[in-house]
Amino acid sequence: MSEHRIIDGIDYGPLVGLIGTWKGDQGRDTSPEPDGDEYNPYYETIAFSAAGDVTNAEEQTLSIVRYHQQVSRKSNDELFHEQVGFWLWDPTDNTIIETFTIPRGLALVAGGVAAPAAAGDEVVLSVSAAADDPDWGISQFLFLRKRARTERFEHRVSVQGDRMKYHQTTFLDIYGRKFDHTDRNELTRLAT
Repeated sequence: MSEHRIIDGIDYGPLVGLIGTWKGDQGRDTSPEPDGDEYNPYYETIAFSAAGDVTNAEEQTLSIVRYHQQVSRKSNDELFHEQVGFWLWDPTDNTIIETFTIPRGLALVAGGVAAPAAAGDEVVLSVSAAADDPDWGISQFLFLRKRARTERFEHRVSVQGDRMKYHQTTFLDIYGRKFDHTDRNELTRLAT
């Protein structure tokens, strides 16, 4: 076990590289609109903090990293997306979990397995969820289920040193059509 993964006695495993405040201004959002697709260049800040661990049913211990993401359009500097959530890691089977909510009446629990990486190598975290998956699910309130249903979610984050890249796709059924809403950005860690 690498000592650099341990903070205050907690082993954060592959999540340790997330901890810190990150900024990026190369964001690209492709989202659906009733009259076509919309492309929004954006900038954002994501703050990740070590949050300790939690034990489930006296059998499983998960390491926790808390985060808050704020995304603004470059065109008008208006905040258009805010998200709060947690990344969790189970060292017994290397499962990673991302849970989050967005203030539109949607919450999800996405899961995957962390790709092994040697010290200094790129760490890749990939998770997914689906509305009909009993383990890695999506919960959305009635309005969204009827008019802007999220059917699936995929998120890939790679971290190497103080550089992070991510790509996420939210598969939607909206405006009478299927749409792959994508977001991607490259960020730099400002502080830990």
